[in-house]
Amino acid sequence: MNPSERIDALIAGITDWRGATFANVRKIILEADDGIVEEWKYMGSPVWYRDGMIAVANAHKGKVKLTFAYGASLPDPAKLFNAGLEGNARRAIDFFEGHEIDARALKNLVRAAIEFNQSKGNKKAAG
Repeated sequence: MNPSERIDALIAGITDWRGATFANVRKIILEADDGIVEEWKYMGSPVWYRDGMIAVANAHKGKVKLTFAYGASLPDPAKLFNAGLEGNARRAIDFFEGHEIDARALKNLVRAAIEFNQSKGNKKAAG
């Protein structure tokens, strides 16, 4: 199975609200930029790359967590980050049941992560 198929299977296996939320987050990330590549890393986690790592997602009990590799360096005018705020590099968004996802703001955050990667010369390809 390729990484995208593994992510499909992961989402299909989450039968409560977290599966739908995970699928929506993934769709928004992929819509943000045509050059985004999906990978499967860290013992079974979806990871998105474009000129470096953008974010990793996991479904936890009671939430879906989206962690941005360099979130502490990204502008977040919509205040999406609500977890991991004490970290030096990473920042996360915890999505809870009933959470309305601001697709425009999330796409902007993904694009900011790509711009950050490009500005740092993080040209390491996914893999």
